[in-house]
Amino acid sequence: MTTIDRRTALAAGAATLAAPAFLTGATTPLFAQAAAAAAQAPGFYKYKVGDITVTAINDGFFARPIDGFIRNAELPAVQAALGAAFLPTNAVPIPFNTLVVETGGKVVLLDTGNGNVGAPTSGTWMSNFKAAGFDPAKVDSVVISHFHGDHINGLRLRDGTAVFPNAEISVPAPEWAFWMSDERMNAAPEAMRGGFQNARRVFAPIAANVKRFEPGAEVGSGITSMAAFGHSPGHTVFVISSGNAKLTYMADVTNHPALFVRNPDWSAIFDMDADAARATRRKLLDMAASEKTRVHFYHAPFPSNGFIAKDGNGFQLVPAQWTPSI
Repeated sequence: MTTIDRRTALAAGAATLAAPAFLTGATTPLFAQAAAAAAQAPGFYKYKVGDITVTAINDGFFARPIDGFIRNAELPAVQAALGAAFLPTNAVPIPFNTLVVETGGKVVLLDTGNGNVGAPTSGTWMSNFKAAGFDPAKVDSVVISHFHGDHINGLRLRDGTAVFPNAEISVPAPEWAFWMSDERMNAAPEAMRGGFQNARRVFAPIAANVKRFEPGAEVGSGITSMAAFGHSPGHTVFVISSGNAKLTYMADVTNHPALFVRNPDWSAIFDMDADAARATRRKLLDMAASEKTRVHFYHAPFPSNGFIAKDGNGFQLVPAQWTPSI
């Protein structure tokens, strides 16, 4: 059972709301220009997993101040890790990248991005989704990894509009049991109430039709769920398999890989159960390295896929080579 303390509550509240306040203070000069600059080419990337086509869809990023971001590492060590990755050392740009899976004649979304409720440097998902040739009205299924706002807010806009009106919505049963519990919400610290309220904003209008699955269940043709608890009480990852090919959608097993793939024992402030999150991270990274399985991280630099290699006491993300062919 996840223990809720004040620090966990603050982290969960921030993660679930994904508010524009992420881009504040010392980070503004560093990233404001990027928010206002001319757009890049559309942020989508297609590739094959056996006979299945997957498409990474980018939803921008937010700038997270580094101070206090990692609970169990000193600031100089965190800054050194960022410097080694040629990233700014006062804030880390954390990307958002969902996955579209075309399988069994269906269009399946794994998570939905921020919708129109995120930081000013996010919110590019729908334009990139459409640029990739997809239509939100033709999405067959949306499968959610966990209920933090940057993963579910794309289901329902700020004004209440349902974005995927014809899609079946599937969520991990343990995640639903936690966030949709009135008892837990009423017992939670005030700082955490926003997370519960946001889950209700997104799911309450369709609660009777939301499908809940237990980790381990198949959630689409060739897509199997896997428990990855720690980051949140029901955090779930997905293994996409076709023939001998396999891709693991890692969701938030790591935050930025420059920090948490290289240092898997570090704990992000967003991890609700830090010990469980560390154990899950090591287990899944070790599995990917041993099996040489391709991976997709929600918070890795776009197009957010590659392979895991062991490196001393940690790991490296080795990006898959970009190719013009699908």
